[in-house]
Amino acid sequence: MKVLITGSSGFIGAAVTRAVIANGDEVRVLIRPTSNLDNLKGLRVETVQGDLQDPLSLKKAIAGCEGLYHVAAHYALWDQDPSTFYAINVEGTKNLFRAAREAGVQRIVYTSTIGAIGLPDQGGLGNETLFPTLAQLAGDYKRSKFLAEQEVLRMAQEGLPVVIVNPTAPVGERDIKPTPTGQIIVDFMRGRMLAYIETGMNLVDVDDVAIGHIRAMERGRLGERYILGNQNLTLKEVCQILSRLTGVPVPRLRLPWRLVLPMAHLNQWIANLVTHRPPRIPLEGVRMAKYHMHYDCTKAHQELALPHTPVETALKKSVEWFRQQKYA
Repeated sequence: MKVLITGSSGFIGAAVTRAVIANGDEVRVLIRPTSNLDNLKGLRVETVQGDLQDPLSLKKAIAGCEGLYHVAAHYALWDQDPSTFYAINVEGTKNLFRAAREAGVQRIVYTSTIGAIGLPDQGGLGNETLFPTLAQLAGDYKRSKFLAEQEVLRMAQEGLPVVIVNPTAPVGERDIKPTPTGQIIVDFMRGRMLAYIETGMNLVDVDDVAIGHIRAMERGRLGERYILGNQNLTLKEVCQILSRLTGVPVPRLRLPWRLVLPMAHLNQWIANLVTHRPPRIPLEGVRMAKYHMHYDCTKAHQELALPHTPVETALKKSVEWFRQQKYA
């Protein structure tokens, strides 16, 4: 099958691209002139330039493809211009899926985010049946991805052959940016994590996420959501694993998110008005720490046979890659 992959130069997208090639599919990737192509070096792919905000370029990119993996997104915890999140993540997705529908694409996998999955009010595990309200979503990235997912679900009801996947917090090789989770690992390795926030997350090997995309393409139910995750951990437990892998001690100071919130507000103000650079303490990251983002991944394990590589193994791959690439 010939497929188009967006976001192939990014962390998840590069893993998906490698997995799809290994699966025997013919791969075309959509890139922008400014894309960092380090993650694509040596891969057998056809490249086509385009932009999610340019519908004509998308029509050309999708022509002749039977499948589509839409992994691309504007992913950050802060942006000087928040409208960028909505222009790319919402309107760009609509542009691409209109082009896919007109081209007669047979199967689509849309990479959403775990942030579009709701959490029970009383705590516990989130699952695919739960939807947050916009008021519950911290930041423009999550809000834009939630709105995009709502558009995708609407299009699915109209007959678009799309399956939605919601990765949790992937870790592993080729996190070139790095992602917010990757930045936590790098900061820990550098000894820059003087304290940790009392919160929780679900970690998953990025290569397992990639396989989850392929399984969603092959056997996922149309119009359904699948959480691609593995192990629920507290941030302290993550630090303990990283300490075993690196020899760096776990920070002794544990901070409740409410205590960090005023500092995050100050950092955000400085970023917006003074430095025009991402804040050292992202406000949206601190707001997310309010919730233990723990999830039930049973559906993907049962219906997609999602692999579950041990999280310590995935973190080891991440640590070794960051060392090799001189991040820490």
